[in-house]
Amino acid sequence: MSDQSPQNLALIGYRGTGKSHVARLLAARLGWPATDADDWVEAHTGKSIAEIFQASGESGFRDLETEAVQTLTAGEKQILAMGGGVVLREANRKLIGERCHTIWLTASPEVIARRLALDDTTEARRPSLTGKSPLEEIEEVLNARLPLYKQCADVTIETEGKSPEAVADAILAQLPWNPA
Repeated sequence: MSDQSPQNLALIGYRGTGKSHVARLLAARLGWPATDADDWVEAHTGKSIAEIFQASGESGFRDLETEAVQTLTAGEKQILAMGGGVVLREANRKLIGERCHTIWLTASPEVIARRLALDDTTEARRPSLTGKSPLEEIEEVLNARLPLYKQCADVTIETEGKSPEAVADAILAQLPWNPA
């Protein structure tokens, strides 16, 4: 993305890194609307992500996720919390790169596992992708996605040990334009 004012601000990263919470905080501070891509998919289909996975498999969900990326990135001046696997498709990476200033939120697999275990919505919203233990799955999937997150990221922000407010502050400090 150029140093000009962007169309959108996208948050990417593995599930449990705080994308949705931080997006809401950024939206309040910037006066831009925030949209969670997973929420968009669920509202668009009337089904939970787990139900979509069960009925259509991961590829069916990824098709809906791509539709969400196409729709959401067409707008301007919005905060977009993208699903953790959005980077898996080249078309998504291309659209996000063209239409968004992209922030990659990171945390260690152990911290992600702890956060997911404390989240009451994990089972309904975040189906297992491998059938392995939560920590094994996080390590495996995260390692596979790391190069894709790196490819997409304009800025990387470590979330471990930081409050969502501190993460939002760190993002605002890294923006290449004046957000006012």
